[in-house]
Amino acid sequence: MPYRHFFASISSVLTGLAKRLGLETKLLEAQLIRHWPEIAGEQVAAHTRPDQIRFKKLHLVVENSVWLHQLTFLKPTLLENINAAAGGNLISDIVMRVGEIQQATSQPAKGNSGGGTEMTGPTPEALAEAEAHTAVVKDPEVRARLTAVMAQALSHPAGPQSREAPTKPERRT
Repeated sequence: MPYRHFFASISSVLTGLAKRLGLETKLLEAQLIRHWPEIAGEQVAAHTRPDQIRFKKLHLVVENSVWLHQLTFLKPTLLENINAAAGGNLISDIVMRVGEIQQATSQPAKGNSGGGTEMTGPTPEALAEAEAHTAVVKDPEVRARLTAVMAQALSHPAGPQSREAPTKPERRT
């Protein structure tokens, strides 16, 4: 009789949960922001930043119109790299607009050391909220790590859009 695995991997459980809760695009946004230099390349990443994903379209902020024009030629390659990093065809198009790009030199001043994974500590409010969410996890080591990750994410939102409620489009009559 063949041996069967009765337990699913955490990765498969979290992937399924993200799909059911509709968080797949938000997780992809976070992944793009975190790994943008590897996905787009250092040169492109220095002049662009992913903003949001809406209706399978990545909205990309570009430093100036010259870079915007150059990226129109690189769009197919960039789309391919993004979907490869996402593990599927989650992005169908890239919408670009000119906007302000934060320079990499300003990131260490905000608490991000050269490694890219260290940030300033979580706020007490974020830590309390994360502890409330992870209280049901039985394993103390897993609970502690999950609490730390959630508190860190809650303390450092991706941008000003993350705090605002989504707005409905205006209806024109």
